[in-house]
Amino acid sequence: MHSLPIISKADGRPMYVQIVEQIQRLISVGDWPRGEEIPSIRQLAVALSVSVITIKRAYLELEREGVIITQHGKPSRVAQEPDLRPMDHQAELARHLAEAARIGELMGVPPEELAARLIAAVDETKKDRT
Repeated sequence: MHSLPIISKADGRPMYVQIVEQIQRLISVGDWPRGEEIPSIRQLAVALSVSVITIKRAYLELEREGVIITQHGKPSRVAQEPDLRPMDHQAELARHLAEAARIGELMGVPPEELAARLIAAVDETKKDRT
């Protein structure tokens, strides 16, 4: 079973853009292996509770970019050598940290506690990898 993309209704970008980026991420970390079948448009639409049109648009974009291969009547697959554009992890991290800071402020969490929670989350992630 494939890991699924994660989309956010709070994200101001169109859902298909989020799906494209998430699928690229899943491929780049090996959750969707190169050459392997990917969920059908209908399967992914149901799993993510979005329209078939949204998934179709995402798959068309991924195909155009050389990330997936589609053939009529056959399951779509991750390309053997997908053209994964470099991800701007610095910008993504900055967005997530800004959002965490905003939520912490709304909850009245002092900056020191927020920093301690971040360190605890990093430690937990390290434990999960070992």
